[in-house]
Amino acid sequence: MRKIHFLLLFLSFQCFSQEIALVKYHGGGDWYANPTSLPNLIRFCNSSINTKIKSKPATVEPNSPDIFSYPYIHMTGHGNVIFNTEEETNLRNYLNSGGFLHIDDNYGMNEYIRKTIKKLFPSNELVEIPANHAIFQKPFNFPNGLPKIHEHDNKRPQAFGIFVKNRLVLLYTFECDLGDGWEDAEVHNDPVEVRQKALKMGANIIYYIFNN
Repeated sequence: MRKIHFLLLFLSFQCFSQEIALVKYHGGGDWYANPTSLPNLIRFCNSSINTKIKSKPATVEPNSPDIFSYPYIHMTGHGNVIFNTEEETNLRNYLNSGGFLHIDDNYGMNEYIRKTIKKLFPSNELVEIPANHAIFQKPFNFPNGLPKIHEHDNKRPQAFGIFVKNRLVLLYTFECDLGDGWEDAEVHNDPVEVRQKALKMGANIIYYIFNN
């Protein structure tokens, strides 16, 4: 039934407003970081790729049944992330049923989130997504893969994913700070071209979800 529910969500996307959500997790990490990111991404997507996403993102907890209402959920922060057994089961069911989780490391999350992802999918490897993957191709082309938005450790940006039956269900963006690039201009004082690059990559993620 949940697969049918997601199919109906996708089919109705062109006619009715949809919602995306920010995940409120436990563990001590600042799940609420980048408060202007998702509203700005929604605004950009609605204006540039003709989506009809509600302007204000929802907030959802990992164990909530409401999670199945959102085709895209987003996580960010700088610290620890902990899911209890109930949350792991609910998230796993959500992702296996057609949902999509995007985790954006806001610097400092990596050492924790990898353990959490492994607990979510113990039998699936977190693999690097190659630059020729569809998520980097449409509607904006990123021939080198994930763009670099903010510099921290002089490391290249990497996109990792969990695939279930050849479907990308979880995207983890690392050494990129994609969400920072979505924030209001005055937050980080990024040049226009940097913010545009981040927003276009975000639009690719949203486009990919609704077309695959």
